[in-house]
Amino acid sequence: MDILIHPSYFPSISHFVAMIQADKITFEMEDNFQKQTNRNRMYIYGANGTQLLNIPIKKGITPNQKYKDVKIEYDFNWRKQHLKSLESAYRTSPFFEYFEDDFRSLFEKKHDFLMDLNLETHQLVTDSLGIKLPFETTDEYHKQVTNLVDLRPLIDGKKDTNQFEPYTQVFEEKYGFINNLSILDLLFNEGRYGIDYLKKQAINF
Repeated sequence: MDILIHPSYFPSISHFVAMIQADKITFEMEDNFQKQTNRNRMYIYGANGTQLLNIPIKKGITPNQKYKDVKIEYDFNWRKQHLKSLESAYRTSPFFEYFEDDFRSLFEKKHDFLMDLNLETHQLVTDSLGIKLPFETTDEYHKQVTNLVDLRPLIDGKKDTNQFEPYTQVFEEKYGFINNLSILDLLFNEGRYGIDYLKKQAINF
């Protein structure tokens, strides 16, 4: 299966199920930015249930502004807030301390462009899982594609209806299993055992 998919901010589990099972990955680089999508947000399992972590972007986004040209806003110290939220959510998970230093280093960097940050999160997660998921990139935008399985709609969480098998989560005794969070939820709870989990899941497209 050859797929076309968006790079996103610490992608959802559905993204990684698709990518780990794909024969070839192509990242969409030429589309227009759309607000209220996972391009600049992820969902984790916090002490009060599902928690949204959002990256602020520079104002003045035009309808035709490309995703790859969107810049990150730093007036608000979102990096510190995101790191603290991850620590609060996953400090007691089995594998957080194992990966902590690498993730802390990422949040100490200052990326100008959202796309650059998202591509680095992809690399960080694959390195943490001990796998390689090489990808190609698009050089022009096509609304419809015929030679690739188009998984670009997964970037819109409202359109992503995939349901996955439960795995152990930190706060599941309070709120039960929460489906299809950021890949970080699986990584911190299952470590590299998460690879086998991803390979066994079915993706809808």
